[in-house]
Amino acid sequence: MKNAVFFFCVLLNYTILAAPKQTIDLTLESAVDIALNNSYRIKELEMEIEKTMFDLRARRAGLKSKVFLNLQTPDISRVSENKWNSTLYRDEIVRENTQRWQSELSISQPVILFGYPTNGYISLNYKMYRYQQRDNGNREVDFYNRMYLKYEQPFFTTNKLKNDLERAQLALQDNQLEYIDDRVRLIRDIGDDYYDVFELVFAETIFNKQLNILERTLEIAKQHAEKKISNEMERIQVELEITNETEDLLENNSNQRRKLANIKQRLRININDSLIIKPEIHVTPVTIKLNDALELGYENNPRLEQLNIYKRFSELDVDDQKGDNAFQVNLELTYGLEKKDERFKRIWDEYDNSNSATINAYIPLWDWGERKASIQAEMVDVRRRNLQIQEERENIQKNIINAFTNLQDYQARCQNLEKSLNISNKLLNMSIEQYEENQIALQDLMQIIERHKDIELNFMDTYIKYRRSLLELMINTYYDFEKSTSLLDVQFSLNY
Repeated sequence: MKNAVFFFCVLLNYTILAAPKQTIDLTLESAVDIALNNSYRIKELEMEIEKTMFDLRARRAGLKSKVFLNLQTPDISRVSENKWNSTLYRDEIVRENTQRWQSELSISQPVILFGYPTNGYISLNYKMYRYQQRDNGNREVDFYNRMYLKYEQPFFTTNKLKNDLERAQLALQDNQLEYIDDRVRLIRDIGDDYYDVFELVFAETIFNKQLNILERTLEIAKQHAEKKISNEMERIQVELEITNETEDLLENNSNQRRKLANIKQRLRININDSLIIKPEIHVTPVTIKLNDALELGYENNPRLEQLNIYKRFSELDVDDQKGDNAFQVNLELTYGLEKKDERFKRIWDEYDNSNSATINAYIPLWDWGERKASIQAEMVDVRRRNLQIQEERENIQKNIINAFTNLQDYQARCQNLEKSLNISNKLLNMSIEQYEENQIALQDLMQIIERHKDIELNFMDTYIKYRRSLLELMINTYYDFEKSTSLLDVQFSLNY
């Protein structure tokens, strides 16, 4: 058993180590693409869209002709029942002994006028049956067939056929909007994780630059000590700064490894894969007008459109409720031919006319306010949807204004700090040369080095905030201002 366990552990370690490794150049765009391809939530939403597409297809197919056959073969009845005898003026027990073999073929079609379902149906029907009765040993057989056209049309009531079709269309739109909204939320989440790692990688380059500057300063301090220009205290002071900077670098790298492991888990990629993030700086001035951003937010926001869909659902519920327990008229017309005979071969000759007309009217008289209260309850839901829409518009406005203000602020600060960083680089190089020539003291140089580091860290922090505010504005407007593309351009290439 011990040998088997040892062999299994060795095999497992070998499998992990032997797993294929990839090197991935990770950018925000590539991270989002990987997340969208591997996300279970996105796959679930795609299946939900496919489901509603099939449902809508079924609803549309319901507006076309339907052919069906009803069989009642056999229908045998041998029971005794109480029946009124109009001759004797009393009830008597009658035993029934019948057999029926019946089939009915129908072709039904909803009535569509100018592409609008009227809630009525027209059907072509054919019915045929064999009916046998037995009484006191006697047998009587009748054959019957009937061909007729039937028209059914309700009036003054809810058009449920139209409402059900509209609900199916709205459900598909709702799922598509939910899919888009989840994709954008995923972009936001991945963007937050990506910029967390990007900041640590950026900080690593700053710490490495600082170490290079301090090591160069240390070499100069050693040269000064050898030439008796300065004492050993300056060398020790620089070495102490290098130790502190190295500790900051190691702590940053530890945080970086942890963040990389987290983002690998979120992207659902192999833990052995190597992620390479290049801390490239792109401060491209983006010219945006606040009114344009607000219009894009109102127009593109899927959540706002979903609330409008939910409002329409509530309006359809009101319409359905108005049709319940309300005045309505049902018209039914039939026109055809029929024949009944004791012999089967004669039911095809000399047909009789078979016509009917029926009007059923339902007139509610008193219900103690039940229908009125039910309608008012559904109308309250419509008003609630209007309130949600108003609240969502205010939230959109607030979020876009905040993101727009932050973007303008951080964009201006980035441009200003970029100029300051260039000036600081020149000052730093000049100061190192002056220290090498013993024109300035080490304390002055160390202050300049520390100030240069502060400017770089400040620029890094401002740049990350600039990128996050640009991402936040894109999320709230569903529009990429850098690429001038809409986030709503999603192709639903699903099979249905």
